[in-house]
Amino acid sequence: MTLRNRFKHAAILVILSLLMLLSSLPAASASGGGSGMDAVLVLDVSHSMADSDRNKIGNEAMKMFIDMLSEEGNRVGIVAYTDQIEREKALLEIDSPEDKESLKAFIDDLNRGSYTDIAVGMKEAVQILSDGADTGREPIIIVLADGNNSLDPKSGRTEAESDREMEKAVSTAKDRDIPIYTIGLNADGTLNKDALEQLAKGTGGKSFVTSSADDLPRILSEIFASHLELNIVPVDSFTANGDYQKVKVTVPNSNVLEANISIMSDQPVEAKLADPSGNAVAIPSQNVLLAKSKSYSLIKIVRPEQGEWTLQVKGVAQDKIDINLIFNYDLTLELEPLGQKSFAKGDTINLNAFLASGGQRLGDSAQYRNMNAVMNVKDVTNGKTEQIPMKLADDYFEGSYKIPDSHDYEITVRAEEQSFFRESETIAISASSRSGSAVSKPDVDTKESGSYIGIIIAAVGAIALLAAAYFVYRMMKERSRGFVGQIVIEIRDENTGDKSSPQYKRLSHFKGKFQLHHLLQLAPEFKETDKILFKPADGDKLKMINGSACTVEKFGRAAAAGNEQELKSGDRVTITLTQVDKTIHMEYLV
Repeated sequence: MTLRNRFKHAAILVILSLLMLLSSLPAASASGGGSGMDAVLVLDVSHSMADSDRNKIGNEAMKMFIDMLSEEGNRVGIVAYTDQIEREKALLEIDSPEDKESLKAFIDDLNRGSYTDIAVGMKEAVQILSDGADTGREPIIIVLADGNNSLDPKSGRTEAESDREMEKAVSTAKDRDIPIYTIGLNADGTLNKDALEQLAKGTGGKSFVTSSADDLPRILSEIFASHLELNIVPVDSFTANGDYQKVKVTVPNSNVLEANISIMSDQPVEAKLADPSGNAVAIPSQNVLLAKSKSYSLIKIVRPEQGEWTLQVKGVAQDKIDINLIFNYDLTLELEPLGQKSFAKGDTINLNAFLASGGQRLGDSAQYRNMNAVMNVKDVTNGKTEQIPMKLADDYFEGSYKIPDSHDYEITVRAEEQSFFRESETIAISASSRSGSAVSKPDVDTKESGSYIGIIIAAVGAIALLAAAYFVYRMMKERSRGFVGQIVIEIRDENTGDKSSPQYKRLSHFKGKFQLHHLLQLAPEFKETDKILFKPADGDKLKMINGSACTVEKFGRAAAAGNEQELKSGDRVTITLTQVDKTIHMEYLV
């Protein structure tokens, strides 16, 4: 065995031993709490959609979804696919109305392509969310398509290969708790409804069908309601008469973060708003935001005053107007600790649940008066479920459950009112013996963890020694490693829109690593690219490391500063410079 392989095998053995040790330690569960959303919108942009979505309802749905999101705390990415990724927008954090406008402008610029392979779009969407995981936000994928594939016969790809890739993407989404919602676009009656239903069903999402933009508020409200634990509040539908017509909008309590009022119509509308005191409120203004598209208007009231607001809508005579309302809340449902830790058959579990806002217990007893709460008890042993009503006790709910058998149980509390619902974390109860327990957040035994720490420190020391030796060997090896292929470079001037002729840069004369600045003849205006490095990788690939302030995107997905990106033949990269208004487009070819 060579010295290199000895180092490699020894290091792997120690690391595996350490991982096995760490995996045996109890893990602390995440605490419940409100969170933003990481949403990827996936749109079929093949030519077939010109018939199944001739009015570009898919575009309107995506824009309306973006407008309904809160003004901060959410990220949105976009994948436009045919039988390949046509365009992609990396997850963009929404911090301002300008961020939303940027996303909507991206949607308006999407063009059509020839063939269709829905697995391509799904695989990329799942990958985007997997790459951006562990942010504390709730992931979600929304697919807008007709559900039909049309593969390029010249590609050699089969339906079976597409199906396998789709199954893998759905399985990954399910494993990572990423629900997929599908909106089937059916203007020409060719919708493959079953395929889209199966896609959503496999991940705990929902499937919808529409041939008209009129359905979008209902569909998007249901998606929001399902994903953010909200209920849809019906408002009104009427035929416009050419004058202002009044609609009452009731804000039920002071804990509403946002009230989203969607007005759907084929013709432009005008709107006026008055608060519960009857004072006129400008649209838009500081706490009232307005977003418009060709088929809808969306009014968002931030931190609305409790009470009855008056909305006046003026539409073109005989135009049908639909109004929907959905509230956002900064509330979670928490459980008080149980009075005992061990249970057996015949014992009674007494459980109290309360609302919390911003991590603090809600003291507003008025919030609870229109709410109902139930304990959902699942007998894990036999699969049966029960629902036990809970009683309101001023500013919390109380309930009890007598354990009927020496089984394992899971208990979740759900509290609901007209405009929203919340579900608590699940408590696991083991009553299979007198030493049975209740577990929601496992604790680590101090003495046991102390002994683990000593073992971990020793293992870490061994890894450090092996890693140091292996690092020296690898460094010497990589310094002499060569490159293959070439990089094609085009430079676009963002002020004029002009793009340079392609420049083909052969890489065979480089060893170990090189800077992008070298490929640009060390031109002073491109000095910031000297921190973008390339190294050789196995399989005739390149590693690209961005240590600059430039934005580097591969197929539209931005790479975090310092992270390695692997490039294979045919991969394209866009680099947006910060010191000059120019963009570098690169393609790696072998």
